[in-house]
Amino acid sequence: MAIIEFKGLTKAYKDVIAVKDLTASIEAGRITGFLGPNGAGKSTALRCLLSLATPTSGSALIRGAGYAELENPMKEVGAVIESGGFNQSLSGLKNLKIIAASAGIPDHRALEVLELVDLMDARNKRVKQYSLGMKQRLSLATALLGEPEILILDEPANGLDPIGIAWLREFLKKLARNGHSILISSHQLAEMQNTVDDVLIIHKGRLITQGTMSDVVGTGTLEEAFIRLVEATS
Repeated sequence: MAIIEFKGLTKAYKDVIAVKDLTASIEAGRITGFLGPNGAGKSTALRCLLSLATPTSGSALIRGAGYAELENPMKEVGAVIESGGFNQSLSGLKNLKIIAASAGIPDHRALEVLELVDLMDARNKRVKQYSLGMKQRLSLATALLGEPEILILDEPANGLDPIGIAWLREFLKKLARNGHSILISSHQLAEMQNTVDDVLIIHKGRLITQGTMSDVVGTGTLEEAFIRLVEATS
């Protein structure tokens, strides 16, 4: 069953068409890799999905509705689009408590998600003292505050070291086993091959292919399939 759908999504900025007639669906309970070269339109499509940008035409839907139309967006969808947006002078814990309070989420959930993302030791540090990788984990903690079923993650491994990347892989797989649906954008193709169930590739704003990892990759690697498909449409 499709839990996320792009239906003829087009987004233009003046003379630049960032996404063009994108139609694709994301299945529930699976990890889907959203891939494409720089400038392919991935981030724009995700911003439309999260009502951070308005489509020029078409739609991006979550359970058949726009994100802004969801009754409790933070409790249905968790998103990591960028690792900014925190008050740098406050601790990670304080930032999470403020965000939780604004969404009607109990204080104790802030400590729970810090534990989940292995940031308990840094909970009282000011965010300005966090490394990029720590900020990525804090962003992931924010996405998990409302205990959402759906996660939308744009380059969540940025700033993570190899141990952190391995941790993220197993963390996402565990979430999927527990019934979460995850859409993840990344340039780390080798890691994606070890993490995701399904693949959606776009180039120049258009869909190139979508399918299970085995269908898209065949007997080779995701990197080989990605380069072949992108070059064929360049």
